[in-house]
Amino acid sequence: MRYIHELPDWPEFRWKADELAGVLAESAFRLGRFLGRLAGIGFELRNEAGLDALSGEIVESARIEGETLDRADVRSSVARRMEIVLREQERPPSREAEARAEMMMDATRNWSEPMTRERLFAWHAALFPTGWSGMSRIRVGAYRTDEDGPMQVVSLHGITEKVHFEAPPARRLPGEMESLFAWLGAGAGGMPPIVHAALAHLRFLTLHPFEDGNGRLARALTEWLLARSERSALRFYSLSARIQKEKSAYYEELQRAQRGSMDATRWVRWFAGCHARAVEDAEERLGAVFRKADFWRGHADDGFGANQRKMLNRLLDGFEGHLTSTKWAQLCKVSQDTASREIGDLVQRGVLVRQGRARATYYELADGAPEGGVGGG
Repeated sequence: MRYIHELPDWPEFRWKADELAGVLAESAFRLGRFLGRLAGIGFELRNEAGLDALSGEIVESARIEGETLDRADVRSSVARRMEIVLREQERPPSREAEARAEMMMDATRNWSEPMTRERLFAWHAALFPTGWSGMSRIRVGAYRTDEDGPMQVVSLHGITEKVHFEAPPARRLPGEMESLFAWLGAGAGGMPPIVHAALAHLRFLTLHPFEDGNGRLARALTEWLLARSERSALRFYSLSARIQKEKSAYYEELQRAQRGSMDATRWVRWFAGCHARAVEDAEERLGAVFRKADFWRGHADDGFGANQRKMLNRLLDGFEGHLTSTKWAQLCKVSQDTASREIGDLVQRGVLVRQGRARATYYELADGAPEGGVGGG
């Protein structure tokens, strides 16, 4: 069976609109509802949600390729670029975390900027700031060559190699990539944005233009396209996190799509479904954020003091253990008497409820307020 890049009609993908109508409608509905709910929360919470999603996207995209990045490092790097002051103690992030954050922030914040060879080369250099991939020196910021043979995706079965895919010869890459950039620059051309993103993802990975990092770059390219279609620099869901959960299916569908015909219906169906499930994951993950926003809307005029607001936010973010007057005094750097007075005021207002007895007394949010955290608490 031939690879699609060998076909005479490459790269003219086709898809059956009637077979995709259901999954495309589901994807669009979930995204619209989710973004609508996000519009109702405050600036700080939106930034917090965007920070968590973008950090997760960077970490999970690397994890798909078997690479482990320190989540705290990545989160710190992204937060600094978003000008968010983290509540936890910050540490100098690693060079890898800094470079990945720089790449993904360029993809999302600069969604209106065109995709070019120079920009893609800069992303590739950010993936490999030392010029090494593991123990191997690689060409960084440049297309691959065929000096060591054709680019193949292989796996080992015992002592036998199985070739899953072979990319086009390196001599084709300059022309193929310029054609891809022109196609991306022309926009979706009336096709649904998720179809455009799915086809771009498949087309890029079929070309496999670099010695390493192609999967991570394909997912960054997808984030750029999604940000462009949503006209938003903030990302609130992570496609890579969902792909990581469905990694076997992801590779299976990719390999199937790269063989046979230019009919990409099955690939687009899977990709759009994965997108819808990624948004669903984000809705569940941000449930506490939405509940936190509801809480503050309900108490917007209550005139809480600074310490009270601080500790209520701690509880809303998922306070570890039980909140006692001693912990309040320590965290707010106030006396025990002041802590007891500030807590008592909230109890009297019906915002906190007292639990336990005597020395075992602790306090919780009243009225079934959220107990789960939103990350970074």
